[in-house]
Amino acid sequence: MAELWRPAGLVERYGRYLRTMHEVIRASVPLMELAARRCVERGPADPVAGPLARYLERHIEEERGHDDWLLADLAAAGLDPAEPLRRQPPPAVARLVGPQYYWIEHFHPVSLLGYITVLEGNAPAPWLAARLAADTGLPGAAFQTVNHHAVLDCDHSAELDRFLDGLPLDRAQETAVAVSALHTADAAGELFARLARGGPSLPSRPERTPDR
Repeated sequence: MAELWRPAGLVERYGRYLRTMHEVIRASVPLMELAARRCVERGPADPVAGPLARYLERHIEEERGHDDWLLADLAAAGLDPAEPLRRQPPPAVARLVGPQYYWIEHFHPVSLLGYITVLEGNAPAPWLAARLAADTGLPGAAFQTVNHHAVLDCDHSAELDRFLDGLPLDRAQETAVAVSALHTADAAGELFARLARGGPSLPSRPERTPDR
């Protein structure tokens, strides 16, 4: 992440970061709503489903509207806040978010906790928003998402750790959470590396071998 915030080219790179984070974060509430519905459908026969649904319902309200913060940050930075809503999210974003839909639908909604654990367990440093404002010259209002998540994600992460410790997970469910977390860490690392390199968050095209 340190490479992402290097001063050279930071203004342009920060704009790409905001657009990409909107593409990721706007999926958070829909993912949790889907997982909560699937928990309800599982009913009392599933000892994990009831507590998980209640946790998700609380967390949905805590996360609602965070994608709007990113659009406001774009506007404050002098960028078009409608752009992320017009473009197709790139494959690197779909690789990060998409498997969660599959695992919720085709295994167990508890898988989503691995995704949430990684994303909220890597909160921005408390000083980052001020440093980015100084290095870019952009107004402080362009960094509200970074600033808010530096505070909120630490509390959310601690709450999730306590919740996971109390869930009666079986071996397969423990594995599902771990696999989800490992995939999320890998895909998020790839996404941030692409942003740090300054290129689009799209996979590079392989070079074509000339016909002989």
